[in-house]
Amino acid sequence: MTVDEVREAILNILSDIAPDEDMSSIRDEENLRDQIDLDSMDFLDIVMELRKRFNIEVPEKDYEHLATMSGCVSYLQPLLKDRQLAS
Repeated sequence: MTVDEVREAILNILSDIAPDEDMSSIRDEENLRDQIDLDSMDFLDIVMELRKRFNIEVPEKDYEHLATMSGCVSYLQPLLKDRQLAS
């Protein structure tokens, strides 16, 4: 997956978890919890969706990397580089 595909995959997961939020206004460097209404359970849902959709285990010590969109992309892109974006 390319960087753009990883970003799109993250946005798809966020849209499923917070369907009422406007994903078009997500800023890459700002904390996701500050931009959309995510609580700790929503965050765990994101981690679970990553496991379910891409078979990626994110250890708790790495959760901090998923705080911003740019952090998510930087952390996940190397793990997903050999995968294809699901249609």
